[in-house]
Amino acid sequence: MNLTDPCEHCGQPLGGKDLKNQERREQEQLKNTENWLFTIKKTDSSLLVFLKKIGNSFYTIFMAILSFLLWLIAVMPG
Repeated sequence: MNLTDPCEHCGQPLGGKDLKNQERREQEQLKNTENWLFTIKKTDSSLLVFLKKIGNSFYTIFMAILSFLLWLIAVMPG
């Protein structure tokens, strides 16, 4: 059974509120990915693409170090 499947009696989608929530979540997720700082667009110049790739790499490394430090703090008391 899928949220978009029609009802056998009335023909309306079975999802109701869940279907609307799922569509809203998908729209918000698409909006967030488009507005993210390091999203590479087709209109970006080659220099801007290079800088965005470098920025994304530094962001990934920073998050990895931060996650490790938080994990280390969580493990210390044990």
